[in-house]
Amino acid sequence: MKFNNILVVLNPENDKQYALARAVRLVKEQKSEVPVKITVFLAAYDLSYEISALLSAEEREEMHRGVIAQRQKEIQPYLEKYADPMIEFRPVVVWSSNEAEAISAEVEKNNYDLVVKYTKEEESLTSLIFTPMDWQLLRKCPTAMLVVRDGDWKHQRRILVAVNVSGDEDYHEALNKSLVSLSIDLADNLERGNIHLVSAYPPTPINMAIDLPEFHTSEYTNGIRGQYLINMKALRQSFGIDEDHTHVREGFPEDVIPDVAKELEAELVVLGTLGRTGLSAALLGNTAEHVISKLSCNLLAIKPPKEK
Repeated sequence: MKFNNILVVLNPENDKQYALARAVRLVKEQKSEVPVKITVFLAAYDLSYEISALLSAEEREEMHRGVIAQRQKEIQPYLEKYADPMIEFRPVVVWSSNEAEAISAEVEKNNYDLVVKYTKEEESLTSLIFTPMDWQLLRKCPTAMLVVRDGDWKHQRRILVAVNVSGDEDYHEALNKSLVSLSIDLADNLERGNIHLVSAYPPTPINMAIDLPEFHTSEYTNGIRGQYLINMKALRQSFGIDEDHTHVREGFPEDVIPDVAKELEAELVVLGTLGRTGLSAALLGNTAEHVISKLSCNLLAIKPPKEK
């Protein structure tokens, strides 16, 4: 697949726009035959304009327009820097106190096929630092989202695809195939054929080993691992992926996936997000969110295919 309509979220706190640089490089590497649309997006807001009792509604609107116009001028140098005949740039500045909701609304309005956003990396930590807005956007954004950090793309250019081969639910198989297919297409388009698959199988529940003297831990573990290996084999063979590019390990996904990504020096991790809402989202019930918080590389989060 090729991304033809990309939304880039600018970071007003940083002079270097890493998300925009990644999006431009992505467009150049996928070698599109027609110009690709890149919309650069910025949400502007100043609480002082909203709480001032001295301003009328009309005056507030006028001040909003003035701030938006100023932000659009500030964006222009970035567009000039990355000017390319194969890229159609469009700046969009909106007045909003909730950036995640504003981005999601923009995506719904213009049917973007990819959102690219920068998130910071703390020097004292090995993982990306996701803000509450990042989490909100990952849950609400209705399309694929590429989260990047500063630093260059790795030369190895390995893509690690996180899959669930437990076989528990039918939608797992459909999502697995969607993730692997997209990753292979992306690898081909970007001349990146080094695809790896990873899946984590659950460790033996401690309470079972303690409460049931007759319970054989090794037999249970071997049985679970064997089923995962069988399902992984079927998945990799359907896409022609080598066995040594598949990784099935005991543990929780939030530990296994970041560990394998680090070992491989993966440039990009691709995983599916269920985009839960309500109580499950408030409790961070989505496994993907736990995985994301421990990654130290770029991330492509994909929403499951919509049921027809």
